[in-house]
Amino acid sequence: MLHVNESYGKIQASYLFTEIAHRVAAHQAANPSAKIIRLGIGDVTEPLAPAVVEAMHKAVDDEASRENFHGYGPEQGYAFLREAAAKVDFQDRGIDIAADEIFISDGAKCDCGNIQELFAGDVRIAVGDPVYPVYVDTNVMAGRTGVNEGGRYGGLTYLVCDASNGFVPSPDSARGCDIVYLCYPNNPTGAVATKAQLQQWVDWANANKALILFDAAYEAFIRTPGIPHSIYECDGARKCAIEFRSYSKTAGFTGVRCGYTVVPKGLVAYAADGRAVELRPMWTRRQTTKFNGASYITQRGAAAIYTPEGQSQCKATIDFYLENGRLMKEALQALGYTVTGGGDSPYLWVNVKGDSWEFFDKLLKEANVVTTPGAGFGKAGEGYIRISSFNSRENVLEAIERLRKVLG
Repeated sequence: MLHVNESYGKIQASYLFTEIAHRVAAHQAANPSAKIIRLGIGDVTEPLAPAVVEAMHKAVDDEASRENFHGYGPEQGYAFLREAAAKVDFQDRGIDIAADEIFISDGAKCDCGNIQELFAGDVRIAVGDPVYPVYVDTNVMAGRTGVNEGGRYGGLTYLVCDASNGFVPSPDSARGCDIVYLCYPNNPTGAVATKAQLQQWVDWANANKALILFDAAYEAFIRTPGIPHSIYECDGARKCAIEFRSYSKTAGFTGVRCGYTVVPKGLVAYAADGRAVELRPMWTRRQTTKFNGASYITQRGAAAIYTPEGQSQCKATIDFYLENGRLMKEALQALGYTVTGGGDSPYLWVNVKGDSWEFFDKLLKEANVVTTPGAGFGKAGEGYIRISSFNSRENVLEAIERLRKVLG
């Protein structure tokens, strides 16, 4: 008899963004003439940088000739992209990361989910609350959790991130854990962590033979001097951390799909008999077995991000989104709402002083504006909504006026 993986049945309700899509579709069907402004899911709206488009066009032309044609590429990524990422994202910042410690993929979301395959089924996992759902759901699928009771899984340790700690938890709350997921700038709260705060986590991980899985998908939005762009800015992080990077928000690659994961040489976990096992060869084997690599065309486009023109163009687009966030944050604060995020993040985390799904429905039905209810990110997200700054300036200004009418 064929049996299913019953851990899938433990996943609470439907995936957050699927539920949002269902509610929005129902509202649109009932109000076909309504112009809905989407400030919910973190999908970009602005076109790719011209330097990226030009590089991808050239890469397509390469594929049209026998001399320049590319078939299967290296599963770890082409050297031209790995070397550019290592230099610009790390070495130019004084961070010791080499090109062969970078593994190109089709996006950080996939890597955040796939990385857990390297670890035993009984490792103890800590996640923030609120949390990006992928960290939780992939471990539920792997059978590392119990059932969901009261909005939390019995097999996970939840690190409460709220206004009292600036949405940055302390390592004291992760006692007994083997792996902790950290994401800064944070999704969903938009909060950032200082170097001192991240250093505390690195020191804790090294002292406890634990691992930090650091999601740096939004690092390109950081504008405040001194806020770390990488966990590897902290002393000792090479010995205890894996970092995920994404081109989705950095360069608008949500539809193109490309990112990378950093697994430093010498980073180890342990076998049941106490032997140290290096993780980089394990991840190499996993990728070469289960992944055929991002396409040549995609990687040529990603490499163009690192040219002077690409860097300037991508920064201008991110500055555009940050200005959207500033306008919305100021408008919401003027309406009396407490707002975290913006400035160093594309997300605003708004305290709505009530039920987050009810507030989501109110804005959808009365303002035709889509947000994301905080409850979908975990128990501690109740009472908040997340607003994304990814949209046109015209739509953002119109959304602000609608919110003023509904909430003013």
